[in-house]
Amino acid sequence: MSILEIIGGALLLVSCVAIIILCLCQESKSQDGMTAALTGASTDSFYGKNEGRSREAILAKVTRIFGIILFVITLAVNIIPIFTNK
Repeated sequence: MSILEIIGGALLLVSCVAIIILCLCQESKSQDGMTAALTGASTDSFYGKNEGRSREAILAKVTRIFGIILFVITLAVNIIPIFTNK
């Protein structure tokens, strides 16, 4: 194994653990469907207007970013050995 493969594997492991932790920190969306109709949930509230800046929205954005990083690192770890072994 080359040093690039070891570094790539370590980065892959760190990004996997980060995604797992971020997914566990997110709350489930229980206000969808009939419960929203029964409780009167509306997007005209203060929370509805500012949901892009809420904790859940930030966690969702960071999780999406780490997912993209995981995909790129996985591709890089699989492509690097093709060009280094001549």
